[in-house]
Amino acid sequence: MFKELFTDDSDRGVSPVIGVILMVAITVILAAVIGAFVLGLGDQVSNNAPQASFSFEFDTDKQNVTVTHTGGDNIQNSALNITAGAGNSTGFSDETVATGSSAKTNYTADATVRVVWTNPSGGSSNILAERQAPQ
Repeated sequence: MFKELFTDDSDRGVSPVIGVILMVAITVILAAVIGAFVLGLGDQVSNNAPQASFSFEFDTDKQNVTVTHTGGDNIQNSALNITAGAGNSTGFSDETVATGSSAKTNYTADATVRVVWTNPSGGSSNILAERQAPQ
């Protein structure tokens, strides 16, 4: 009689149910981890430097250079800087630098004039274009 009390056959279905619940939980956790990884990669892709072309026109008499955006991606003004030797740097006046936008700055002889893009998210910068200034 005591033996029948502790050996109830109604517990037999519990083991498969627990197994299914555990498998579903593992699948949900795995999907969340993979989703977080994929979304993290998407953020990194968007931080790549823009693709743009720039032309340089040097006025050797006045020692200034005009840098013009000639094609490619539109870029926020705050992310661009033009450097042209010791202490000579400037930005574009347009809020969004698009094809036809230009900026002028002085340069020092033999300086390398660079258009530098700084990642708005921080951490990196890239030289989009550069030219050697005439002597």
